[in-house]
Amino acid sequence: MTTHRVQRAETHVEPTCIGRVGSREVKRAAAGGLDDTGAGTRSLLIMADIYELQLNLDLPGALPPQDLALLRWHLGEEGGRQDDGYAYPLWGGRGPAMRIGGALVGELCSDGPQWALTVRQETHPDEFDDLRRMVMWLGARTTTVGTVGYLRFYESHVPDVLVAEAGTVRSTVLRVEKVLESATEVIPDPYA
Repeated sequence: MTTHRVQRAETHVEPTCIGRVGSREVKRAAAGGLDDTGAGTRSLLIMADIYELQLNLDLPGALPPQDLALLRWHLGEEGGRQDDGYAYPLWGGRGPAMRIGGALVGELCSDGPQWALTVRQETHPDEFDDLRRMVMWLGARTTTVGTVGYLRFYESHVPDVLVAEAGTVRSTVLRVEKVLESATEVIPDPYA
């Protein structure tokens, strides 16, 4: 048996940012491999404690300029600023999600009488204190009553639902004793 030795040329490929989980920038080499040069970059891609945060709520149109500036800063938008002690924007991630699938988004839109906020981000438990503070801040200002989002461990099928009532937000933990699945109806037919 003959053994052939193949020598591969070492090439340096500049890594490109493909996402962000909180303050951690995730990079992948242009050739598709993982980059080990960034602080915590490689370990981030294999971390097992990532959560999906989703928020969908309305805010009053008369929101003070400093509140709008804080929201814009957390969304990574121009014109945003903060002075509340946050180390980095919580919802500045855009593009493909690393663990939860789909895309990371953060959008603040106005239709005149009110503001609409939608956030879908990956988050890490290290960020939960700042995240909790920001969600409670939103709860004190939102005009939405009822479900405003959820927090879900990336491997879990059942999220903790975030509910706004009386100027605050609470988490409702869903427990599933028995799962009923339908092979034919992903979305139920209301006329059946």
